[in-house]
Amino acid sequence: MSIIKVDPFRGIDTMVRLFHETFAASMNRGLKFEIGDFSPRVDVCEDEKALTFHVELPGIPKDQVKVTVSDENILTISGEKKREEKSEGKNYMRVERSYGSFTRSFNLPDNLWTDKVEARFDNGVLNISIPKKEPSKPKHHEVNIH
Repeated sequence: MSIIKVDPFRGIDTMVRLFHETFAASMNRGLKFEIGDFSPRVDVCEDEKALTFHVELPGIPKDQVKVTVSDENILTISGEKKREEKSEGKNYMRVERSYGSFTRSFNLPDNLWTDKVEARFDNGVLNISIPKKEPSKPKHHEVNIH
């Protein structure tokens, strides 16, 4: 009977070295590292009067944001967070902020006045409020018995 020794970490030092060399070489060539697919964070809250969306949009001017409500009761928030292109004399060592176009869509319940949506932009937060319709009261009518 023979005993075979297995080293689960065999070759990992080579992979680490290759990754480091590739990353360092690309930084020296001036390649840009960006995180894509910007997707703003959204809080949705409800009270007895309205459904409210709070959308974090730091660094995005309000004229770069579009809010629509479709006939199918879908709220869509879209826009673009653009990256500063002036990088003269800057050598980025780390880029953590996300950039790019975004679209967020939400199915709305039927009990909202979608033609009375209010939106306000305050300190990088888009606040969208959609008022609720008054719940319909049950209608009763007397039926004549013949």
